Amino acid sequence: MFLNTVLVVLTDLAARFLGNTVFRQHFHLLLSVMVMFGPALSLWVSQHSIFAKRSHFLYRIFLRSGWGWTCIFVGSFVFLLSFSIRRSLSLSVRHLSRLGVAGGLWLGFCKLLDLLENTTGSCYEPLLSSPEVTNGQPMLVLREGESKSECLKAGMLWRGYEVSEDVFLLCLCCLLLAEETAVFGPYLSLGGISGAPLRILFLFCVLLLWLWLFLLLCLLAYFPQFPTQLLGGALGCLSWRGLYQGWYRMGPSWYCPGRPGLGLLNTKTSSAEEEDAHLSHDHCN
Repeated sequence: MFLNTVLVVLTDLAARFLGNTVFRQHFHLLLSVMVMFGPALSLWVSQHSIFAKRSHFLYRIFLRSGWGWTCIFVGSFVFLLSFSIRRSLSLSVRHLSRLGVAGGLWLGFCKLLDLLENTTGSCYEPLLSSPEVTNGQPMLVLREGESKSECLKAGMLWRGYEVSEDVFLLCLCCLLLAEETAVFGPYLSLGGISGAPLRILFLFCVLLLWLWLFLLLCLLAYFPQFPTQLLGGALGCLSWRGLYQGWYRMGPSWYCPGRPGLGLLNTKTSSAEEEDAHLSHDHCN
């Protein structure tokens, strides 16, 4: 009973916070400020910290599989919430399709960014024995006619126009988590029934959101790369705005999955108009 009470209190507080209109309207601005000024933290952090190593288990286990972790927890939460309310598999699949669309967009951008780096890049061979060294860095000699794969396989350096895929992924995942979990607060306020499994999944989603924010700060502070990280953050925010603030607002149809919570937040209301007005108020920007 005690653990259940703690679970209810924590999830109710988190649901109120994530469902708050002020938070939802300004969360993307918070991310923008973090991406813009986060690299300034590199002036104060210690490069001997465990987070200054790319081999840290948080980077290896979570960052490299960021989209997978997001899909597992958010997908489970969205499916359980929608199916427990309506008992409609088609409605649950429609809400889950938002993750599929975002995943396809992420993969498409990753392919384009990789193509951009390959097209604009060149291969350089470091001359370790060269006496011409600047700030501890060896002189680089351009090697023409090498592809990126051949260059890296030979132990050389590839320099091209980059956009940080890690920052892009983390920003997109944070905004997606904030959008999908924000429905839980209005749902509880309307008297929705929520068992322990649903609350536990919601709590995992909240913890994952904080983990992504922490990893984003670590990347910006310990591995600052300007302007590649700024471009990655901008791309993540633009992807979120195009999907959740644009396309998904068109309403559910064969080509649009609709907004989070649409068709679910009418536990106590009796009309679709009332529900849609509630959603429109919560999603206003």
